[in-house]
This record gives sequence, C-alpha cells and structure tokens, in this order.
Amino acid sequence: MIRSRLLEQIRLVAFDFDGVFTDNRVMVSQDGHESVVCWRSDGIGLSRVAKVGVEAVIVSCEDNPVVAARASKLGLACYAGCDRKLDVLIALLRERGVSDMHAAFVGNDTPDLECMRHVGVAIAVADAYPEVKEAAHFVTTLPGGFGAVREVCDWIAMAKEQA
Repeated sequence: MIRSRLLEQIRLVAFDFDGVFTDNRVMVSQDGHESVVCWRSDGIGLSRVAKVGVEAVIVSCEDNPVVAARASKLGLACYAGCDRKLDVLIALLRERGVSDMHAAFVGNDTPDLECMRHVGVAIAVADAYPEVKEAAHFVTTLPGGFGAVREVCDWIAMAKEQA
C-alpha cells in the first residue's frame, strides 16, 4: 500500500473512463450498441473514498451512454463527451473550491496527459501508455478494468485514515 503526503491532501479525484474503469475494449453488437465490462469492486473503493471526504468524478471524452450509466450506478458526477477534458476539470475544481494541488487525475492514454499535468497527483493505471506512466506520480499494480479504480481509492482512503 502506498503511503504518501500527496495522497493525504486529495479532496477530489477525477477518473478517465475507457481504459481506467474498463480494460479499454468495447463490444459492438450488430445493431451498433456498445457495451463494456467494469470491475464490480470499484464501487466499494469509491464508497470508501467518499467516507473520508473525497469526491470522485468521471471526466471522459467518450460520448457514449454507457459512461453515464456506469457513473449513475456508482453515484458519481459524470462529465462525458468532453472535447477538452482539461477545461472541464478546471471548471469543476473552481466550482467545488478545490485547488489543483488537492486534486488527482487517473488516466491511461495520451488525451489524459493535460489533466494529469494540471493536478497535484497524477496517477496512471498499470497498462497505461508509456508516456502516461512517465507523467504519473503513482502507477497502479492493477490494469484498467481489473481493479485499478479500487486500488487508487484504497490508497487515498488509507492515506487519509492514517493522517
């Protein structure tokens, strides 16, 4: 388990969706409907960070109803179909009164880099692209879609509980 003052200071954690909540694959049926597979225990981790006062949100470029549906199931605010994730993240932090240094962003691919470089804590999932891992303060041991969200939430909750 990672112990860090950086994690203790987080007040908001924003997650990309595809490749973080999912394994970056998409199933497309013959009628064009898309579906993804998510890790069930991520919800337990998200509940745990909420209990220690950290808000979790999804910020995704993906404009697919599956993103909003999963966010709704988890009780998360969802900002999907974003042309510019960084603009959305900055507005969200201002609206919530959270400084950049007290925010984290979890990503897996190059469109996440702007957000990761903007926040105080950048986190990449284990199977993220090399440039994304290089930009991260922390890299999960689990890949996206296989418990990486839960791992991040556990890190943050434990850091806050031990502070």
